[in-house]
Amino acid sequence: MSRDIQPQLFTNALIGLLDETFHKVQGIYLDGGTSLFETLNSVTAEEASKSARPGGTTIAAHAAHIDFYLKVIGDYTRGTPSQKIDWSQSWLTKSVNEKEWEALKKKLSATHSEVIKQINSFDDWNDDKKIGGAMAVVVHTAFHIGAIRQILKTVKK
Repeated sequence: MSRDIQPQLFTNALIGLLDETFHKVQGIYLDGGTSLFETLNSVTAEEASKSARPGGTTIAAHAAHIDFYLKVIGDYTRGTPSQKIDWSQSWLTKSVNEKEWEALKKKLSATHSEVIKQINSFDDWNDDKKIGGAMAVVVHTAFHIGAIRQILKTVKK
């Protein structure tokens, strides 16, 4: 039995996970209606700007952080990482008005599309950065979906 994985098999499985993580639950690991964009689209700008506790992060902050992270991981998987990443910059967004909230969601969607385009361009997965970066997008975003959904339980009350 071969231990090799066909690149297209890996890509298809990864794209399935990313689709569920970002767009629409397929029954792989999330509960129905809980993908990132399904969740964010149910949130108003006012809700996105509230934290669950004083000094806590907001949903808008998490969305901006995910966008920042996707850009960093895109550079990493291309082999062109930034010299020094200032992660504090990824948390600067605290509150948004309706126009800013829509723009942030649109920007995040565009960044996500670029990551998917990049992943689909990989002919070969024999690179730790490609595999690790792609897996990191799934797990990192899943963590933030959980955090966003917990904040949402408090701010929707």
